[in-house]
Amino acid sequence: MKSIDLSLSAATLEELLDLATQDNLIVKRLDGREFVLAEVDDFATEVALVRNNDQLMNLLAERSKETGRHSVADVKSHLGI
Repeated sequence: MKSIDLSLSAATLEELLDLATQDNLIVKRLDGREFVLAEVDDFATEVALVRNNDQLMNLLAERSKETGRHSVADVKSHLGI
């Protein structure tokens, strides 16, 4: 993974996309925020990127701990259907 610091030199979006076809990029903005730019060319790559998203993985881990279950009949009753 390469790192591009836009505070040191400007790059067009097209240049960044061209670089991202060769290797995933971390792009650092002038304000210090960082972004990942990666080419998604198949499902396996997309899954790998999602797995590396700590915020999403933490959310899914918390949601998997939920124990409440609702039957279709309960949902229909709650919705007045």
